[in-house]
Order: sequence, then C-alpha cells, then structure tokens
Amino acid sequence: MKQFNVGIVGYGWAACAHIAAINAGPLAQVTAVCSSHKLDAAEVSAKHGCAIKTYGDYAAMLAEPDIHAVSICSFHRHHKDQILAAARAGKHIIIEKPLALSLSDLREVERGIRAAGVKVCVCFELRFAAQFREIKSLLDRGLLGKLHYGEVDYYHGIGPWYGGFSWYSKAQDGVSSLMLAGCHAMDALLLCMGGDVEEVFGYSTRSANSAFGPFEFPSTTVAMLRFKDGGIGKVASVLDCFQPYYFHTHLVGSEGTVLDDKFHSNLVAGHDRSRWTKLAYKPVDSGDVSDHPYEEQFNCFFQALVRGEEMPLTGLRDAVRTHEVIFAADRSWQEKRPVKLAEIQQGGA
Repeated sequence: MKQFNVGIVGYGWAACAHIAAINAGPLAQVTAVCSSHKLDAAEVSAKHGCAIKTYGDYAAMLAEPDIHAVSICSFHRHHKDQILAAARAGKHIIIEKPLALSLSDLREVERGIRAAGVKVCVCFELRFAAQFREIKSLLDRGLLGKLHYGEVDYYHGIGPWYGGFSWYSKAQDGVSSLMLAGCHAMDALLLCMGGDVEEVFGYSTRSANSAFGPFEFPSTTVAMLRFKDGGIGKVASVLDCFQPYYFHTHLVGSEGTVLDDKFHSNLVAGHDRSRWTKLAYKPVDSGDVSDHPYEEQFNCFFQALVRGEEMPLTGLRDAVRTHEVIFAADRSWQEKRPVKLAEIQQGGA
C-alpha cells in the first residue's frame, strides 16, 4: 500500500500525464478523479490500471478523509478557487501552472496556502529535465563563472491543429503568451540566473497569418530583464510560428557558455576555443506533457511530504517569484513602460 492517495481535478491531457507519473512512483497512487464531464469509474480504472473513484462534485472529493493530496489539472480560470478549497480541506496540492491569473489572485492563493500549512508542488517541471539538471550542475561547479547574460526562448506553434486551442486562445484561460506557455522559459531563466530581478521591459506582437487570429492576446512577446546583480536576460514566447518545437537556451558567464546542448569553459583543461563540447543530455524538445519529467518531480514532492519539508525547486516560493516576473513583463507590454519588480512585490493590481 502506497503512503499517499491523490485526487485529480480535471480529466484531460495533463491529468492523464499526472496519473501515469504519480502511479509510477513508489509513494503515491491516484484513487479519485473529479470532472465536470460524467465519467464511468470502471472505464477510468481500466484505462489507468488501478481502482479510481469518479466524482462530479469537487467538494465531495475534498471531503474524503483518505485523500491526502489533490492534483489540479482543470481550466486555468478555476485554479484559484480550487487551490483555496483544497488548502482549506487540508490537502497537499500539485498545481498545473498557472497558480493564478492576476496579481491579486496570486496574493490570495499565497496567503491561503500559507495559512493552511499545506505543501504544494507547482508544475514548472522543466527544472527536473536532464538539460536543466546538468546546466545547474555546471553552474554550481563554477564552470561558467558568474553569469552576466542569459536567454531562454519558447517557440511552439499553437494553432487550430493543437488540442486545447479553443480555450488556450481565450483571455480567460490563456491570459498571455508568456503565462500560457512561455512561463516555462521564464522559469528556466530565473533558475539559471539565480539573482533577483530588478526591472522588466516587454514588447508584444502577433502573426499576420489568420490561423492564429483567434488568440485574444498577442501571441508573441519578448521580455528583457535586468537583475539586481547587474546581469541581463531575455525571454521570447512565440506561439504563432511554423516550425518544430524549440526551447532555446543560451547562457554566458565570465568563464564559459552553454548553448542548448553545447558547452565551453575556460576552466576545463584542453578546451579548444574554436569548438564546442557536446553535452550528454537530450535537450527539451517537446511540448507534449507525456514527455515532461513529471515522474521525477512528483517523486521529489512526495519524498518531501514524508520528511515534512517544503517542495524543493518548484515549491510555493519559487513559483510565486516566477509569476511575479511574468506579471511584470505582461504589465510592461500592456502599459508600454518598464516595470520595477518592487511594484509587483508590493502587490499593486
């Protein structure tokens, strides 16, 4: 018998990836699914190879005492209320990004989670990808020296051919290019650069191709970041492109550079200055949730619960920090001015 029973709210693409990843681990199992669509428990159980009870009422699922954690995979507009309800019910929470769709809602969610004393894991799962584990190792070993420039860019053509486009493209759920998808690039840049952001300047644009016309917000944005330690960074979020998925990563330090899956350092003996060294990892190259490192992330979360500790890397504090920078970037292109992080951290709506 595994230690933690998990209830899933929402039953789509992400939820199925969560179920597989949770069940694959040694500590937790999915025992319940709640959906606004009527589900047949026998059918759902057979699909996932375990006994799963189905609910149409989220409050009823939360009332079950033998459910220890909830995984929120619903429409983005429901996240705030569902997070707060789970926290009040004393459930630990796995949260598909975003935490909230506005700064005021983010503050409410943060207060509610802290008041309830529950632990959370936010799905900025690329921090657990082999690429960023290896890059973080290079940084921690000092092989790049002090970073002074970084860019992480998200290129993923999301149009009518893409599952979920009918709601991704709506402002009530998508919010912005950066919040919808480019948030992973922003989160990865913040992980690598390490320091606190001082100011953000954002620009926005959109494709002339009619396929991307349903987007109710600019489908391409670029955010320029200035860090308090003097470093600068850039995040592009491009949803209106015709190309294979590409998660561009370029980090430049005082002693070395990483470019996607290539590396060079002055501190490695024998490095030929005219050549890159190939890194062993497979770069992040897919937007398919089934390819994301959920299993590693969720195992880490349940291990932290056993120890009574906060989730490392993708806990509440790190996720709030990433959301704050995203809200600053979106405010910047909307208001056509640079935005100090102090404005956001003071909670201004």
